[in-house]
Amino acid sequence: MGLFTGIAVYLVLWWIVLFTVLPWGVRPPDNPGPGHVPSAPANPRLRQKFVATTLLAGVFWGVVFLLIEIEIVSFRDLANRLAR
Repeated sequence: MGLFTGIAVYLVLWWIVLFTVLPWGVRPPDNPGPGHVPSAPANPRLRQKFVATTLLAGVFWGVVFLLIEIEIVSFRDLANRLAR
């Protein structure tokens, strides 16, 4: 896997993991103030979610990297089969 491909795969994985992590532990406030949306989270904890997203995406990227480097998954073979 080249540098550009590795970065692209990591970024895609990061966004997928982010949208999976965002709803974790979200609770609406008990008494929302006037002018506040009742469904808005009371404490979104975005910093912890970004850290968790970065770590999880790194683990998933490592798994994808190993699968490609060990050639368990080969995109070259798939491209050759599609080209026939």
